[in-house]
Parts: sequence; C-alpha cells; structure tokens
Amino acid sequence: MVTLTNNEKAKAIVQAIIKEEKRIRAKYPVFAHQNILGFAILLVSLSTFLGVATLYYFDVVPAWVAVILLALAASISHELEHDLIHRQYFSKHPFMYNMMMLMVWLMRPNTVNPWYRRDIHLNHHRVSGTEQDLEERLVGNGIKSHWLRIVVICDGLMGLVLNRTILKKEVRDFSFLRVINAGFPIITAYFALFYTWITYNIINYVSNGTYVYPEWFATIMPFINFMVVVWVLPNFIRSVSLNFVTSSMHYYGGVNHLLQQTQVINHWMFVPFQLFCFNFGKTHSIHHFVPNQPFYLRQLVSKKVHEIMKKHGVPFNDLQSILRANSYSK
Repeated sequence: MVTLTNNEKAKAIVQAIIKEEKRIRAKYPVFAHQNILGFAILLVSLSTFLGVATLYYFDVVPAWVAVILLALAASISHELEHDLIHRQYFSKHPFMYNMMMLMVWLMRPNTVNPWYRRDIHLNHHRVSGTEQDLEERLVGNGIKSHWLRIVVICDGLMGLVLNRTILKKEVRDFSFLRVINAGFPIITAYFALFYTWITYNIINYVSNGTYVYPEWFATIMPFINFMVVVWVLPNFIRSVSLNFVTSSMHYYGGVNHLLQQTQVINHWMFVPFQLFCFNFGKTHSIHHFVPNQPFYLRQLVSKKVHEIMKKHGVPFNDLQSILRANSYSK
C-alpha cells in the first residue's frame, strides 16, 4: 500500500477540484461569462434588498419575513465580497471592481471595509491556523472561554474591545485604531442604530412603557425601527451564523499543513446557520485548496470533491474541536 505525503494528498485534492470545475465549465458555457455573472448576482442581491425593504415599508410583508429574506440576500453579498477579494470579477476594470466592493459593503454594514478585509483575508491564507490569523481571531476562532466566544461571535465591536490587549500582544502590527477606522462610517452607523434600539427596548421594558422620551428622539425612532428591520437585524443574523460556522470550521493551533487548516462541516445541526452564510461550512475548505474560484462553482464541485477530501484526510464534522478551542487534533 502506497502512503502519500501531505503535499501529495493536497495536490490530489487540488487536481480533483480543478478537474471537476473544468468539467462543469465545459458542460455549462454560461460560466465563461464570469464578470457578467458576478454583476448579475450583485444586482439580484441588491434588488432583493431594495424590494423587500419597500414591501416592508408599505406593510406588505411582516418584519420577520423581511428580516429572513434580507439576511439571505446579505449572505450572497458576503460571498460576492469574498470573490472580489480574490479578484474574480472585473480585475482589469477598477471602476466596476471598486463599485461592486462598495455595494457589497453597504449591504453588510457590520463588517470592516472590503479593501481592508482584502489585506487581512489574503494574510489569512498565508497564516491560517496560527496566532497571526487576525481575520479568524476577530470572529472567535481559537478563543477558549465559551462566554467570550459567544460575545465575539454576536458583537464584533465588543469582541474587539475585549480582545484588543491580547491581539496587540500576539499579532504582529495589530492596531486597534486601524481596525476601528476600517469600519468607519458604515459600521459606525450600524452599531449606533443597534445599540440605540437595544437601549430603547430595555428602557421600555424596565419602565413598563412609561418613560417619556424627548420629542426629537420620539420623532426619529420610527426611522431607527425601520432601519433595524431592513439593515441591522438581517446582518446580525447573517454575521452570527457566519462567525459561528467559520470560527468552528477553521483550526487554530497545531496546524502545520494545508490539510490541517480547515474541516468540512455538513452536520445537520449546522443547517440553520449554513442557511444564512450560503453553505459556508460545507464548501469553504475547498476554497483553501483553490482560492481563485467563484463561490457558485464551489457549491457545484463540492459533492465529488468531498469524496477526495475525505479520502486524503481532511476532517469532516470534528465538532469536538470547538471544545478544544479549535486546536487541530487527529
């Protein structure tokens, strides 16, 4: 029996991904029009945002329906941003490229700007699984305290404040102010709306609705409530789902090879979270082997590629890793 090295196993997985992608592209010529497809997906996502927001404004759909539909649209815009970071669309057309980057940021206001995220994401591929992987550490990967991890997953700003000292100590060139400034002004607006809405509802609950607000505040509260439904809560659901899945599927510590950076999570318990992060846990490991591939093709190649990945030792549903603070372990 021939025993393959880790490099040979990784090479076999890469070849399987590329082979299956070529087969799909040959079968469906539409995939040759990558720029147009990316822009069309952006338009669908943006139109969904504007359309559902309009329907909610005119009381055609209830708040809970609007939140769910908009969270799904936001999850698509996140995948588009991920592809744009790897320059899958309009790489030779700066205006279109940067316009798409801005649009996906506006649809996902609780993230740093995509130009800054491009830097930390490309660094993530270089140092995945180590203490230098700032991108994953910002969303909870490797945190031992389960309570702190929940805070980080749910509230990126609070998580950054609580973890700034240890990140400054362990991550080269980390700057708290640089990360904060990378979110201005969009993430600032998101958290201003989010915290105002939470405070308002807490005061109402404690005072049993008897507290009298200043007239100016009472005037703007309907606008805040509207923005929370169509902008804040959908992205809260999207980001919690994505942060939980990505921080669970990436390993942290004990990582010495590409094969050890990620696991595939397709367990049924993760289905509600996968729904709002576009099946991230099931397909993102493929991206670590072949980064320059549009997200929709990762979905299409996953079925056949997973067989090869499992054969060559990529972990599947290693849920115990969450209890190990994501430490890699055979």
